[in-house]
Amino acid sequence: MIFLLFRLAVAALMMVDSGYSRPGDFKIIGPGGGGAMFHPTISPHDPNTVLVSCDMTGSYITHDAGKSWRMFNLRGVVRFFVFDPLDQKVIYAQSSGLWRSQDQGETWSLIYPQPSSVKGIKMSSDHSDEDLIAEPDPLSDITAMAIDPSDSKIFYVVAGNSRNGTFALFISRDGGQDWAKEEDLPGLAVKLWVNPYSPSDARVLLIAGSHFVEKKTSSGMQKISGPSAKTFTDISAGFRKDGKPLIYIIGDESAFASDDEGTTWRKASLGQGGGKMRAIATSLRNPDTAYVSYRELEEGRSKWLGVAKTTNAGRTWQPIWKEDSNPAAKPATNIHDAWITERFGSDWGENPLALAVAEQDANISYGTDLGRAMRTTDGGASWVAVYSRKSGENGWVSAGLDVTTTYGYHFDPFDHRRQFISTTDIGLFRSEDGGQSWISSTRGVPKEWMNTTYWIEFDPEVKGRIWSVNSWTHDLPRPKMWRRKGIRDYRGGVCRSDDGGRSWTKSNGGMEETAATHVLLDPTSPPTARVLYVAAFGRGVYKSVDGGKRWKLKNNGITQKEPFAWRIVRDSRGTLYVLVARRSEDGSIGTEGDGAIYKSTDGAENWRQVTMPEGSNAPNGLAVDPSAPDRLYLAAWARDNGEHGEGGGIYLSVNAGDTWTQVLDRDRHVYDVTIDPRDARILYASGFESSAWKSSDRGESWTRIPGFNFKWGHRVIPDPEDSKKVYITTFGGGVWHGSVDGENRPLDIVTPELQPGR
Repeated sequence: MIFLLFRLAVAALMMVDSGYSRPGDFKIIGPGGGGAMFHPTISPHDPNTVLVSCDMTGSYITHDAGKSWRMFNLRGVVRFFVFDPLDQKVIYAQSSGLWRSQDQGETWSLIYPQPSSVKGIKMSSDHSDEDLIAEPDPLSDITAMAIDPSDSKIFYVVAGNSRNGTFALFISRDGGQDWAKEEDLPGLAVKLWVNPYSPSDARVLLIAGSHFVEKKTSSGMQKISGPSAKTFTDISAGFRKDGKPLIYIIGDESAFASDDEGTTWRKASLGQGGGKMRAIATSLRNPDTAYVSYRELEEGRSKWLGVAKTTNAGRTWQPIWKEDSNPAAKPATNIHDAWITERFGSDWGENPLALAVAEQDANISYGTDLGRAMRTTDGGASWVAVYSRKSGENGWVSAGLDVTTTYGYHFDPFDHRRQFISTTDIGLFRSEDGGQSWISSTRGVPKEWMNTTYWIEFDPEVKGRIWSVNSWTHDLPRPKMWRRKGIRDYRGGVCRSDDGGRSWTKSNGGMEETAATHVLLDPTSPPTARVLYVAAFGRGVYKSVDGGKRWKLKNNGITQKEPFAWRIVRDSRGTLYVLVARRSEDGSIGTEGDGAIYKSTDGAENWRQVTMPEGSNAPNGLAVDPSAPDRLYLAAWARDNGEHGEGGGIYLSVNAGDTWTQVLDRDRHVYDVTIDPRDARILYASGFESSAWKSSDRGESWTRIPGFNFKWGHRVIPDPEDSKKVYITTFGGGVWHGSVDGENRPLDIVTPELQPGR
């Protein structure tokens, strides 16, 4: 049973420790970048300090202008950051609650809801997103925030309830302890500014949402007329020294500017080709300068993307970041990108999703897109990548800003300096120097399969021979990838390399286009006729008896229609197990959406269903004791029932799946379970509840691995060269590498008090 009780007596002392620079802490390894980044926010005290968040729960901070970043995790996606205008050490971030750091982002504490009011955590989605259950909860959901420039204890926030559509402006005069409602608002607001030139006893606020802009004065709310657009997708504002605001809006993919509080709006023009605009940002105290992100700017036969700039309040705009959207085109000469443009072309990351401009210097700007973070310090004359840096002749190494979903960390059995990371969106990456630097390793993989490499398998006797399973469909087995279209558009299959992953050839004869998610080799088959098995999501199980040249579907006995075959496991006797992922998103049990486990004792010719643990219907990972093949460990995903979910965790069977006993229920969204190949008594597990786990007694009891707190973990992989270290792959946070015996710090305050023992 989960105790959703909290250590209230010491709640004020518990904080999330975001650093990992001390001995035993985890560090992020990989090429850097690779995923969407949002909300770049520059400190008004020091432009070298910048924050960025992503949609995969990771947040990142730099104190050296992007040369290095440190990841931290606040158990949810951060929607905005706010710097204290008077104290450079104090920063606020809104995720599942409002968090504060008083040491420049090293540690964070929850301030709203107040820790004493938190009664539990609701994890209801398939991503185990967290909603704090608090009483009282006067604000509900905070969507925007500003701090008074002359009094750090005065907070202005927009908050409300998205479900019933009620939003209002609130104020706190004691640093967030008590709140008073000021005004109702016509809808969801996402931006809020304090006019720094307004009187301290009669502050003027600007509040903006997707279809409105309003001004709050001592006499009440005043509507500001917006430009003629149906929806505002981005808004930025600054204030001249005379106190007049300058407002910029992206509406219906066009940019507008107003310096007369909405009486007139100037529409941006980038030339005869028009262009579609996505993000806009200005400097709070230097608003005549602004930057706008654009794409599809047509000039001649080319379509351009990048960033344009105005220095005269939106009267004229000049493209300063201009790249040809043709993937084959050479990079712009003033764009100094890292590996993404080199590997995929300038259009892969697209034009920036978000922009930020420094308050103290409008020449400093950051742009983030679907894979990159770029910085300019000279007003856009040049842009430099700050997510990755060159290492050696061809390799790249992360600056700490890793936003990739990683499935596995793999070691070449003939050369342990050759290592691989199988990822989403950027395919397979390879290191030839023991993980010190990384290069793309997808040459020869069909372009339409290149998005994701789910797994690779080495031939244990033939040097250089590897099989990979690939797909254009990423993020499986998460339901977002099939809830709308099913499997109709899945593309992917098997590739083979005979040169250690340097190049690949398509190897899927007889296999339909599919999202291939796992490949397994029978080590007892001869090297000249390797037997291989592939889990094909939506197709079932494929088998090859000729090293992957030809494949046949082997679904006899599997009853699910379009079975979501996810993982395949083989025990020491040759028995196969295939895990079929759950189809129902909320885990409704006893339906055709249930996941399943199947067993075959005749090389996949026939399958019979294995009993799932009672109340469980989402098998995610399975491990078999190499010396006791009847001993199985099952990682399962919870059903959406109750606060924490039911039917998830880790289960043990000592009779080959006839019966099961739950051995870990403190984490109910477990992605995978792994046996240490050096010692079968040692097991590891990870999942989507900010935890990684270790057992030293064959799964009978589990302890949390200190130092790992990324919200969405995938699997733990023992380091073959250091028994005290592991690699942990994540859903959107790259690969973590560190000690299993690191410093045992306090858990953060929104982690439930966990029952010791099992």
